[in-house]
Amino acid sequence: MRLIRMLLVAVLGISALQAQADDKAAVGRLTEMLNKAQTITGRFSQLTLDGSGTQLQETSGELSLKRPGLFRWHTDAPMEQLLVSDGQKVWLYDPDLEQVTIQTLDQRLTHTPALLLSGDVSKIAENFEITHKEGGDVVDFILKPKAKDTLFDTLRLSFRNGVINDMQLIDSVGQRTNILFLGVKMNQAIDAAQFSFKIPEGADVIQE
Repeated sequence: MRLIRMLLVAVLGISALQAQADDKAAVGRLTEMLNKAQTITGRFSQLTLDGSGTQLQETSGELSLKRPGLFRWHTDAPMEQLLVSDGQKVWLYDPDLEQVTIQTLDQRLTHTPALLLSGDVSKIAENFEITHKEGGDVVDFILKPKAKDTLFDTLRLSFRNGVINDMQLIDSVGQRTNILFLGVKMNQAIDAAQFSFKIPEGADVIQE
């Protein structure tokens, strides 16, 4: 799943100090925004474009997230896939292939965008260089991974009226994945069963 795969030049010393101050402010602001939502439910619409802007894939589905580290990301048919994390392991199920891939949850937020929304916000500054801008009721954050082996080069998170609105990931070859969140509800109770997965009978299992 592309999604389940997929931010100085300082002429004067004072310029460097100002950049550090701005980064700290951005981290604090993003932490504040994410901490408002201990759970998130809703739907998403995902569009993937290549470097020239040609559409490669369009999907939609529903999501449930619970902090820290629990998420369920279900992509609708005809390209149905299900990604589930219980905070320790991640299951990726492809019904068409009758295949389940199991991985230990990678706590590096750069490897799972869903984990960024559901993970430990205190680790954000460890994983990313962050800048932000605000205009009216919209707040945009640009995150650039500090690690080299990441699924994306740049990630933009946008909030509208304090609620996550959309996300864009850009990889090293310019491919863009745009995700729009719809009907988002925050801090509602979510059945714990949403974050567990039972391997279907007869499915092939790949352990990574």
